[in-house]
Amino acid sequence: MSATTAAVPFWRAAGMTYIGYSNICAALVRNCLKEPFKSEAASREKVHFSVAKWADGKQEKPTVRTDDE
Repeated sequence: MSATTAAVPFWRAAGMTYIGYSNICAALVRNCLKEPFKSEAASREKVHFSVAKWADGKQEKPTVRTDDE
């Protein structure tokens, strides 16, 4: 069986990545939840990450950010 005739996952056939597909599925599940589970899931949905700039080959002090900034 060649690579062109092999079965392809539907998310790949739609031009999506698996991460994008799983994010859409997770959002749909969160929207289907009833209270209080919906508000609990929404509070866990936030993303926190650290950003650090580099200058002259040295890392400056990182700053912690959230996805809403």
